[in-house]
Amino acid sequence: MSQRTPNVPRLTEADLDFIVEVAAPEATDRALLKRLTLEDESFRKALIGDERVLQRVTSADEELLLRISPSLYFEVLLRNAQKELSTASHTMERAGAQRVPVFDVAQVVDLLDQEPVLYYLTDLLSSFTRIESRVMRVRVRPRVWRRIRFNDMDIDSLIRFAATLDEEQRFAVYKRIADVCLFVTGVFPEYAHFDYRYPGSRATRPQVSWRARRGMEEYEREGRRFYRLAAEHPVARGAELSGVLTLLHDRFGVARKPLDFVSEHYLHYKRSRVFGLGGT
Repeated sequence: MSQRTPNVPRLTEADLDFIVEVAAPEATDRALLKRLTLEDESFRKALIGDERVLQRVTSADEELLLRISPSLYFEVLLRNAQKELSTASHTMERAGAQRVPVFDVAQVVDLLDQEPVLYYLTDLLSSFTRIESRVMRVRVRPRVWRRIRFNDMDIDSLIRFAATLDEEQRFAVYKRIADVCLFVTGVFPEYAHFDYRYPGSRATRPQVSWRARRGMEEYEREGRRFYRLAAEHPVARGAELSGVLTLLHDRFGVARKPLDFVSEHYLHYKRSRVFGLGGT
């Protein structure tokens, strides 16, 4: 039995039924297969990475997400991205309106081969299927409270929110800011380009006083900074996340490539609906 990796995304009973039904339709002892999927990571990897599972996931309509968990959905896509990239000669990277080949595929595959990273990216993508705006009351001094509004997709409001918290409370916000930066640059890179430049002419937009102007380089810089802050936080050590967060800090540009691959090859026009953004 394979050694257990920390922070493995949980599979629901519906997930297990789906995996076994699609990957092993001829099986007579489905309960055994479901147990092995939960207990043996090598077995889990083989079933979830089965070509029939990928075909079922990518060809189905979006109602499939009502049956299986987002975690299973994205683990299927990432495991198959890992297999396809292992036989590729290059990755593609945006350069303005163009996409150019970059010969870094060995680094991308090496990163994805580390199970904690693949599982982290699975959870990251899953977390963006629901975007929320929140208002919280924060104590700024004894008997004085302030209402803070933030959106968990907007790094500017998250940075402002983090500044209101005591350091011991900041881990989740640091991590979310970094995750937003990786998600945007990997799945919706045109959002960064659009935010930073006028579409069509590509001319730089003027600075808006109430909103930081951010391009791809700024998203990467902020992402790396907040992954480092998250990795160094005591909560990360307790949650066994320091290692993977440090890797994402060190290899941020490589880490966005699997997300870009999933977005371009498997999600296509479904991106906005899958992630509940209503548009890009």
